[in-house]
Amino acid sequence: MNTLIAVALSLASVVAYAGAAAVQHRIAVAPARPGPFSLLTRGAWWLAVTLNALGAAVHVAALVYGPLTLVEPLGALTLVAALPLGARTAGRPVGRAEWRGAALTVVGCAALLPVTASASVPGSGPDAAGATAVAAVACLFVPVALALRSGRPRMLGLAIASGVTSGTASALAQTLVHADDLFSPGSMLTTLLTLVLAVAGLLLAQAAYTGGLGAPLAVLTLADPVAAAAIGLTLLGERLHGGPLIAALAAVGAALASYGVVLLTRAGTRTGITNPAGANGLAVLRSP
Repeated sequence: MNTLIAVALSLASVVAYAGAAAVQHRIAVAPARPGPFSLLTRGAWWLAVTLNALGAAVHVAALVYGPLTLVEPLGALTLVAALPLGARTAGRPVGRAEWRGAALTVVGCAALLPVTASASVPGSGPDAAGATAVAAVACLFVPVALALRSGRPRMLGLAIASGVTSGTASALAQTLVHADDLFSPGSMLTTLLTLVLAVAGLLLAQAAYTGGLGAPLAVLTLADPVAAAAIGLTLLGERLHGGPLIAALAAVGAALASYGVVLLTRAGTRTGITNPAGANGLAVLRSP
């Protein structure tokens, strides 16, 4: 029952995140407004923030019932939902290649479920020093991404940094939902780090979407669960169970989902989802 609840909540979170991504992309490619804080004057931006907050809240609720290694891979479905939404806002139909990519992503995620659903949920996480170290490592991706000067590498670098910071925030949130005392100094520090990383992921994604929706969202969608699952398996004590057959099924599922993401990205580029001329990202994250 817990697994079903975790999956249901994860899918609800996917819908919210997909809506937020579509709105953020629409803002990013709209004509820029003057001022470094122009986003704060846009009602659409606050809609995206609200949808992201809703998605995050439901995502955290899913972590109460399931491990990171189950909840995070389902986040790949965000791309499946976001691209049709992006196509609708752009006034164009969804192409066959996009539907093929979506189908492969869904099948791949379904193949992952037998092994990820059996993963153990950790009883406790790292202490305050460990949480700080994890957050610091995730933050190292931000200056590297900002140092990239050219268009597409910078866009993808920002997407990777967004995925890593968001995935790390999920991992820290997993420790909070199973903490014995949320008001201890260590838990309060972890809460602060989680919020900082979540906001950083949101702003980095907004900056990445100035180059389009398909490619950055695909990269972000892969980087997020990889970062979260790596932390869950190495630091939080999560373990995957199952024999060689289940492991092989999971490997096939991961390969199918990854290929589906690649197809969606290529389809998005061909149909004009990627728009390097987009100019309304977060001004403070732009190149000079």
